[in-house]
Amino acid sequence: MDSAKRIADKKDWIKGASGDWEVIIGLEVHAQVLSKAKLFSGASAEFGGEPNDHVSTVDAAMPGMLPVINRFCVEQAVRTGLGLKAQINNYSVFDRKNYFYPDLPQGYQISQYKQPVVGEGQVLIDLDDGKTVTVGIERLHLEQDAGKSLHDQHPNMSFVDLNRSGCALMEIVSRPDMRSADEAKAYVTKLRQIMRYLGTCDGNMEQGSMRADVNVSVRRPGGEFGTRCEIKNVNSIRFMGQAIEYEARRQIGILEDGGAIDQETRLFDARKGETRSMRSKEEAHDYRYFPDPDLLPLELEQGWVDSIKQTLPELPDEKRARFVSDYGLSAYDATVLVSERASADFFENVAKGRDGKLAANWVINELFGRLNKEGKSVETSPVSAAQIGGIVDLISAGTISGKIAKDLFEIIWTEGGNPAEVVEKRGLKQVTDTGAIEKAVDEIIASNPDKVEAVKAKPNMLGWFVGQVMKTTGGKANPQAVNDILKAKLGL
Repeated sequence: MDSAKRIADKKDWIKGASGDWEVIIGLEVHAQVLSKAKLFSGASAEFGGEPNDHVSTVDAAMPGMLPVINRFCVEQAVRTGLGLKAQINNYSVFDRKNYFYPDLPQGYQISQYKQPVVGEGQVLIDLDDGKTVTVGIERLHLEQDAGKSLHDQHPNMSFVDLNRSGCALMEIVSRPDMRSADEAKAYVTKLRQIMRYLGTCDGNMEQGSMRADVNVSVRRPGGEFGTRCEIKNVNSIRFMGQAIEYEARRQIGILEDGGAIDQETRLFDARKGETRSMRSKEEAHDYRYFPDPDLLPLELEQGWVDSIKQTLPELPDEKRARFVSDYGLSAYDATVLVSERASADFFENVAKGRDGKLAANWVINELFGRLNKEGKSVETSPVSAAQIGGIVDLISAGTISGKIAKDLFEIIWTEGGNPAEVVEKRGLKQVTDTGAIEKAVDEIIASNPDKVEAVKAKPNMLGWFVGQVMKTTGGKANPQAVNDILKAKLGL
């Protein structure tokens, strides 16, 4: 579908003084390739380190130093392209993008322009209202990162750290297919999820390994595209949403006052929650692109591309569909479980051969809830998939009740152990002896004649009797048996 033809839902229109407006969003996401070495040198691409510690003579642009392509970085770009269901271009060219900045030692960036390694693809994003939106990918190209200028280290000088200089970046350029801040946030979240599944980018935005340039314009619903402004280097999904909302309203204000939008590059000030002008927007001709004379064109054998395709993991959309069909999960539960590959793997290890819905309930509500509270991840969970599976088995067999299971989970979390052995050792088994339950029921009924009369008029008071019996039995009575016996005794 032509990007210009897609009109936002009315709920996403922005009300101005003179009528409704529609926001148009396109993103250029810069994702650092997960690789031990940089794109054109053998220097470490690891995050951190002392300033200028991960810098080779190539990264520092010393005279006579020539770039040598890192094959693994190319493979990672191809993997990402395949994961985005994109066209892989077997012939691509590296270009020099010329601009001058203190943290760009060469005075140019090696990038790709007209002939990128990956062409058109798409990303499906799922919105909270249940709708799915297709965002077109225009291209993915490889380029080297610049260094970092530090302006807060000295009152009169700026310092330059070249550790990041030369690290491999994938620039993923979307079509202007998004129509709200929520869609843009969902797109970046999905893109990060896909690359984490593929192992091609860690997506750690707080470390700068994934950041986005956000292009925003406004138009009357269904009208011609307006002039866009680019918000540079947004490194937080939350800030991205704030920047889009502010920028759209800023542009609407100017247009409604009779002004015109200047095409420019802007920065988002997170403290003030606003964008501010950085410089007028450069066009491609400003960079004076030309093929890099030090690098031959990149030619990929189709057999090599096919072999990479064979190693792709099951991706989030396919995994979610399988969780719904194989385990009977709701779309919401499946979406939560596939949000991270480690979470999905953990669930599958619990669910194999068991009640999928019960397993999902325990993984999502009990385990994830506790991990979030404790600030831990699935990888650092003190409770293993085998232990959660053991608890699910005990519930399914009727050995323990749901309440006892929560107490058991707490014991396993703090002390560890085999769930079945802990239940046996601590006498946590559910009471299924109907004689013992009947005795407890008779005592409660005999002690509360007024409640007995009341429950006959209001049957929903049965829950009070259930609670009393469970209390008397220390929570060990089988809830279904308690319900059945109470109904028989009370004539309900």
